[in-house]
Amino acid sequence: MKSDLTAASASNKSAPIKKMLIAVLGLGGLAMVLFYDVPTVETIRQWSDDAGAWFPLVYFAIYVALTQFPIPRTAFTLASGLLFGPIAGFLLAISATTLAAAISLLVVRFLARDWFRQYLTNRRLLNLDHRLEQRGWLTVLSLRMIAGVPFSFLNYACGLSSIRLAPYTFATAVGSAPNTLAVVLLGDALLSGFDIRFAVATALLVVLGIAGLVVDAKFPVVEQPKATSSASEATRSVVERNVKE
Repeated sequence: MKSDLTAASASNKSAPIKKMLIAVLGLGGLAMVLFYDVPTVETIRQWSDDAGAWFPLVYFAIYVALTQFPIPRTAFTLASGLLFGPIAGFLLAISATTLAAAISLLVVRFLARDWFRQYLTNRRLLNLDHRLEQRGWLTVLSLRMIAGVPFSFLNYACGLSSIRLAPYTFATAVGSAPNTLAVVLLGDALLSGFDIRFAVATALLVVLGIAGLVVDAKFPVVEQPKATSSASEATRSVVERNVKE
């Protein structure tokens, strides 16, 4: 009981700080969406000339930082192939994508997971959260293959869930690799106009992604989440009331 009181007290003390950080990041994200233009390839090439030999590292940092916000990462992936070639460009883009996704999950989980847990009372939400905890890697891998699924919003949703970091990161790397490779390899063709190979590759990945989601839905997880007992709920209410007093 004492440990519960200590944990609840610490949580209450950090709550205002977390709310302030959420507000700052939320306003920053809104400003990025409303006022920030995704850099063109020409702009990124100018960055390359200005940064010199440090540009790959600078570009990697910019890629990771900007994709924390809900802006398309396609321009950065496209530029990776044009600026660094197919091999180095792919390795840089997939590494930055994976790291950005992991950071997003950790930040959202730190700031908003505790707040979100209080709404996990619906049986369907509990089942979904449990499925993500037990086998979320397949869901993430499948969704990463579908080009229309926003990268950042999927990161945020996973951060609110109970999916584990390691399988999430692995599934992100594997699931994002085909699309990332396609954009890197077909960058020149995309800049010059429509390319049927890119359309075919994207369609195939969408089919594979949907197939993965269907397979995941067909096979239930081993265990079902246990409903929160009334006793534990009562204990938590007492703890919170004591802390407030």
